[in-house]
Amino acid sequence: MGLWNFMKTSGKSLFGIDDTPDADALKKEVAGLGLDAEGLEIEVDGDVVKVTGTAASQEAKEKVILAVGNIEGVAAVEDSAGGSDPVFHEVQKGDTLWAIAKKTLGNGARYEEIFEANKPMLSHPDKIYPGQVLRIPQ
Repeated sequence: MGLWNFMKTSGKSLFGIDDTPDADALKKEVAGLGLDAEGLEIEVDGDVVKVTGTAASQEAKEKVILAVGNIEGVAAVEDSAGGSDPVFHEVQKGDTLWAIAKKTLGNGARYEEIFEANKPMLSHPDKIYPGQVLRIPQ
C-alpha cells in the first residue's frame, strides 16, 4: 500500500473549469487509454483517488495509478491494490527521458525502456512535462 503524490495543477484536463476529480470520468479515461483495469476499483475522496482490488499484473496496476494521477485536479493516488510498490519519477524542469534513464537506470540509452513502460500515456519520448510522474521499469 502506498500514497503517491501528483502535481494537482498539471496534467490532462478532464473536468474543465471545475477540476474536481470524478470517478466515472477517471474510469472512462483509463478505458480510453486501453489499460487493463479488470479487478481494480477507482474511487475519489476530494482530490485523492483510491485504487483498490487486485490487478491483472503489477504493470497494469502501475499504469492505472499513473493514468489517474496525471490528471489535473488529482493531488494523490492511494494504492491499496496489493503487489509491490512501484518506482515512479516526477519530471523536473529540464528533464529528458535520457537524463531520467541515466539517473534511475544508470544508462541514458535505456530511455526507450521508460518510454515503453509509460505507453499509452506517453505518445512521444520528447513529450514530457514538469510535474508529470513516470513509471520506472524494474
